[in-house]
Amino acid sequence: MYAPAGTAPLYLGKVRVDASPEAVRLVEEQGGRLFVWARRARCCHGTMTYLETSDEPGERPFRRVYSEGIQVYLDAHLPEPEELVIEASGRRRKHVHAYWNGCAYVI
Repeated sequence: MYAPAGTAPLYLGKVRVDASPEAVRLVEEQGGRLFVWARRARCCHGTMTYLETSDEPGERPFRRVYSEGIQVYLDAHLPEPEELVIEASGRRRKHVHAYWNGCAYVI
């Protein structure tokens, strides 16, 4: 679960984190922590589940994912992906995006 300051975090051991240098810099500028959770969106062909990111945990429980340079936390209700890709995009306002095994949606 998300570990408040002064407590030992619980790490997920099997997730590989591939973060772009720009994403790492952006996360560091926002405090060094990245929280990742799923959001469901209804579409004409059914429901898709996308990943959302923030520098604040909100009310969800999270598990720590081992990564170099930044602290990454994954929603405790999600299964472990093989890889979590972290990138930054946006022209006017940069935002960090997470991809589940390289996909924009959760498989």
